[in-house]
Amino acid sequence: MLQRLPRPTRAACTGAVAAGALFVAGLSGSANAGTEPAAPTAAQTLRTAEGPPALIHAMARDLGIDARQARDRLANEAEAGADAGRLRAALGADFAGAWVRGAASSALTVATTDDADVPAIEARGATAAVVRHSLADLDAAKARLDRTATDRAGTDTPVWYVDVPTNTLVVEAVRPAAAHALLKAAKVDSGLARIVRTSEQPRPLYDLRGGDAYYIGSGSRCSIGFPVTRGTQNGFATAGHCGRAGATTTGSNRVAQGTFQASVFPGNDMAWVAVNSNWTATPNVVGSGVQVAGSTQAMVGASVCRSGSTTGWHCGTVQQLNTSVQYQEGTVSGVTRTSVCAEPGDSGGSFISGSQAQGVTSGGSGNCTSGGTTYFQPINPILQSYGLTLKTTSSGPGDPGDPGGTWAAGTVYQAGDTVTYGGATYRCLQGHQAQTGWEPPNVPALWQRQ
Repeated sequence: MLQRLPRPTRAACTGAVAAGALFVAGLSGSANAGTEPAAPTAAQTLRTAEGPPALIHAMARDLGIDARQARDRLANEAEAGADAGRLRAALGADFAGAWVRGAASSALTVATTDDADVPAIEARGATAAVVRHSLADLDAAKARLDRTATDRAGTDTPVWYVDVPTNTLVVEAVRPAAAHALLKAAKVDSGLARIVRTSEQPRPLYDLRGGDAYYIGSGSRCSIGFPVTRGTQNGFATAGHCGRAGATTTGSNRVAQGTFQASVFPGNDMAWVAVNSNWTATPNVVGSGVQVAGSTQAMVGASVCRSGSTTGWHCGTVQQLNTSVQYQEGTVSGVTRTSVCAEPGDSGGSFISGSQAQGVTSGGSGNCTSGGTTYFQPINPILQSYGLTLKTTSSGPGDPGDPGGTWAAGTVYQAGDTVTYGGATYRCLQGHQAQTGWEPPNVPALWQRQ
């Protein structure tokens, strides 16, 4: 049942303190012929670094693969993400989504609405799927559903999302009649939608410890998701349902720590806490050995792992991006739906794909005995909304810039954004926050020269 857990006064609710050295193997490679050469240090690091043993072990256990296959999968998924980004730019309005399948090979499929695009897709080594609806059309229909749902109470339609492999807008419903009513009110064409009966009732998971615990006010406990900076100010990103702006926090040692600067829940599930000078953001995930290199968004079908104090490390795959969930408190939109399990006490912690920060745990259903579904608030919107810079081993304090214009470290870029660098124009292939060493000529998996 998808219900909100009451906020505990003595519950575990920490997060993962994360950041670190680059790992995404698929980000390696030299610049295009005739352009600036790739910086050897960045390229070498991206190509040769391996996943932390704890993450590889969790992937092998939960995905039914061995350690070698886990490492191969991470590398293949990064390469597939780059190819999907290039094809998205090339197909334009025809693009209908992309996904990967397979335990180790991570075979890429790219969907299009025009069969004339098939040769271009296959030339990239991907499988082509010709479908009826573009991703833009499906996203627009979901946006209408999001707007309509904000005025409708209840949890009879707890989850809806664009499912790219089936090329439909899926509405999960406890009562199908409620889903039909929601679609009708949103004026969504029935040909775009598919209704799936469910008993799922997502709820926020309040008491997580993916890394260090922190306490809100008089004693309820939540999780540090990812350490961040804003200029010279240290802090951390976490789930919005953990606290409201102005709420004070103490650390796991009960020493005064910081104050919530901003918080959104429902609507989204995001917040950030600024800490006092006694606390410093570090590039480590407690108890795991994982270090975060960046925030490149994983695609549908990619592997993803979660750290939580109740159940430890668990892995699964990304099922849908840009999902909407109705908790008892209201609708939360823009979260990512995963097959990773979680339990009360795992809320607020870090979701990681390889070395790339993905988001903070929001809520879910089920458990880690029988299996479950978990949703996370993506990290890039948190960074962008609050002007934060993700803490990594190579990052320092900085103020994010605006997408577009000249490339700048600290800026959150979305797929399709264009920048100039070294007198050339580049198009972003995969959403990420830029950092020193990831200049466009150095990371052809993230940027394509125009």
